[in-house]
Amino acid sequence: MALVDVEADGAVTFHLNGTQVTVTASPMERLSHALRERAQAKDVKVGCDAGDCGACTVLVDGLPVCACTTALGQVEGARIETQAGLVANDATGKALAAAFQRNQAAQCGICTPGMMVAAIALLRETPEPTEQEVRDALGGVLCRCTGYRKIIDAVMDADGTGGVAPGGVGTAMARIDGLAKVSGTERFGDDVAPAGALVVRVIRSPYHRAAFEFGDLEAYRLAHGLDLVMSASDVPGKNCFGVIPGFEDQPMFAERETRFKGEAVAAIVGDADLVSRLDPAAFPVTWTALPHALVPDEATDVPDLHESRVGNVMCRGLVKRGDPEAAMPGAAVVVEGAFSTGFIEHGYIEPEAGYAARCGDRLEVHCCTQAPFMNRDGIAGLLGLAAEDVRIVPTAVGGGFGSKLDLTAQPYVALAAWLTGKPVRITYSRGESIATSTKRHPSRISMKIGADADGRIVAVEFDGTFNTGAYASWGPTVANRVPIHASGPYRTPNYVARSVGIHTNTAPAGAFRGFGVPQSALAQEPLYDELALKLGMDRLEFRRRNALQNGDPTVTGQVFNQGMGIAECFDALREHWARALAEAEAFNMSAKGAVRRGVGVAGGWYGCGNTSMSNPSTIRAGLTRAGDLVLHQGAIDIGQGSNTVITQIFATALGLPIEAIRLVGPDTDVTPDAGKTSASRQTFITGNAARLCGEALRARILRLGNVSENATLELSGGTIVARDAAGERVIDLAALSPDNDTYVLEAVESYDPPTSPLDENGQGDPYAVFGTTAQMVELEVDTALGTVKLLRIVAAHDVGKAINPLLVEGQVHGGVAQGIGLALMEEFLPGRTENLHDYLIPTIGDVPEIETLILETGDEHGPYGAKGLGEHCLIPTAPAIINAITDACGARLRHMPATPDKVLAAIHAAKAAH
Repeated sequence: MALVDVEADGAVTFHLNGTQVTVTASPMERLSHALRERAQAKDVKVGCDAGDCGACTVLVDGLPVCACTTALGQVEGARIETQAGLVANDATGKALAAAFQRNQAAQCGICTPGMMVAAIALLRETPEPTEQEVRDALGGVLCRCTGYRKIIDAVMDADGTGGVAPGGVGTAMARIDGLAKVSGTERFGDDVAPAGALVVRVIRSPYHRAAFEFGDLEAYRLAHGLDLVMSASDVPGKNCFGVIPGFEDQPMFAERETRFKGEAVAAIVGDADLVSRLDPAAFPVTWTALPHALVPDEATDVPDLHESRVGNVMCRGLVKRGDPEAAMPGAAVVVEGAFSTGFIEHGYIEPEAGYAARCGDRLEVHCCTQAPFMNRDGIAGLLGLAAEDVRIVPTAVGGGFGSKLDLTAQPYVALAAWLTGKPVRITYSRGESIATSTKRHPSRISMKIGADADGRIVAVEFDGTFNTGAYASWGPTVANRVPIHASGPYRTPNYVARSVGIHTNTAPAGAFRGFGVPQSALAQEPLYDELALKLGMDRLEFRRRNALQNGDPTVTGQVFNQGMGIAECFDALREHWARALAEAEAFNMSAKGAVRRGVGVAGGWYGCGNTSMSNPSTIRAGLTRAGDLVLHQGAIDIGQGSNTVITQIFATALGLPIEAIRLVGPDTDVTPDAGKTSASRQTFITGNAARLCGEALRARILRLGNVSENATLELSGGTIVARDAAGERVIDLAALSPDNDTYVLEAVESYDPPTSPLDENGQGDPYAVFGTTAQMVELEVDTALGTVKLLRIVAAHDVGKAINPLLVEGQVHGGVAQGIGLALMEEFLPGRTENLHDYLIPTIGDVPEIETLILETGDEHGPYGAKGLGEHCLIPTAPAIINAITDACGARLRHMPATPDKVLAAIHAAKAAH
């Protein structure tokens, strides 16, 4: 959004990537806006408009600057270079792009332009930088996906060569969609609107809860020359949406009363420059603030937010096995504690954005999303249209982590385009994104664990209360998933876990990498440390002794014959654990100042896919008469690498090289539904669909060629050459009777994982696959200041089979970085947190060396034995950090994040207790 003009428009001339450009605008306009909207340099990304994220970094006369905090008038006569120009025209830029590809340094790609531009400025001055020099140079650019380690590797490898050739399952090849990300040609939600599109701006409540009345909206529209003013009365369908059947409770526009600060009540639509000049505070609406509740303890003091949910209880979850109440008194040692976490913001660098256009009696929405078919159905319901009359065309997604599953900005452009008949675009500001997007659920947990004298778990009792905000979103999923996982990946014969989701007057809490499991691990894993210490046992050995094995029942009674790899994860850490303990002891024995070193460990597990529910994926592929091999892959790639992994699986199953495949990405008109990108399901579920599709197409080809199952295939123009021990067969594709107008040979296959419903005690088979992990953290605590310095993290992950080991490492690094934020710095405060300098996420200086140990124990259901990974790489990081802090200084942290003031208070409390 452009700054409000304070001077008349004028002509500003500069050189952009070697070409002279003149733009006419206010000299006070943000350079970022001028470059993107007037000079069409869409490779310049905007994530904050405050100089916080660095995504808009460009070179001005060779120096890196944030374009969003630079005025257009400041660059008169200057030389400006952006990512696209540098990669196209500069030798260092070309080399760095290749290094980013080799090292998997771009995941979603939204921060990549800023990272690369800042790095090129460094490399021009220092061709062979040290790691610290790279950290210093890139410290002003934030990344939420990669964990930064691969970016550091790429910059230090800028003069390298080579790379792994493309290949099928097991090949650590570069991303097949990576070139666009590193060359500046990738297009995200705010990059695709046609020139001249109208802009929609949402009017939102300034109160946590308020009644409201509108003035004369039509008079306001006419007075300001707007195309449209929208409110609830303009919604032609049902003014309600949601993601879980039975819990669709969120209106597109509130009616009469708002339930959280930032909730939408209306929207204005008009010319971009006109809309940017209007002050939302002047909109004709009168507010009456009402009593509100921000935490579950206050929820009974306000009226029920939803009529059917008495006491503001959204829903409850339960898993019970054995008799924990009877078994607990017989335990040799018992520990218990109360724990809490706050709201956690997803912090993706790309704010929500997109555009919509009416095409006759159909609607097209181009947007950043994790769930195109869910978006399609939700918008159809709001607009009163049939689902097939809505087309969702996903753009590249600049980070999601769960929040871009829900409808956010899409309904507003959809309705505006439908009513005006013109293309309409929207881009949330950073403040708007933070205030209104879903968050990780705040938790309040009490937990009690008992063990026998040999260090085996006897009983567990768990109670968790989760603040689900004003609307349900994915709250029911959290309430149901947490009791299944709260035991951790350990044998627990007597167990009860109860959960409840409570409505409050805050932004909805929804899906965020782990669906509540990271919160429960922050209770269970520290208590495991306390049990081990009471028993005089090594903390790693205590976990290993209780680790689930193949054949052991989980707390839901489910038994896995293969793939329960947590014991192997702990075993992989043994050597590192012994070294780290010895080094920490030696350091502390010789320490003369206030710094003490600690080592922590934690385990984690995560069920891949929906809980006890059908969640299929479908893949389509075909061969044309000309011999083009096309894969319709509908799984949204938000940076995790599904485009690459699923193509590798398909290529392996079909038996043709990955280079022969043309990928058609998600589009609800042309690509089958591969389900939502969440719950670590895509590699497992869509990967299986891709395997089945490849096998089905291969089987048809083998039958046509009358060759054996062991035959090799080769695409040559419009023919397929099949060779086996009996000889060579040539299949002329043009001579075949086609399957349809598009493909001579087509295969469409689906996969839905085998699960079963849970009974009234939560017993059953909720997931077909669990991923497992164990992580170890080495850190130092300054006991005088309460500050924590991370030294090293070792992460052991059983992925069943690593389809692409390079992508596995990238996922682990990114998850670990988010775990660091959860443990040490992140907390969203409703009504107070508005930007990325109030809300801190880890920077390149906060993430230490990470060593990833990839374990492949196989799985009976996964494609080629593979499991999902995205979620469980985050789960043990925060508890391992908290356990390491305790090991260093005795401080027990119960309430996250462990900021220096909390660490220092805990140190003082520990000293007072002794």
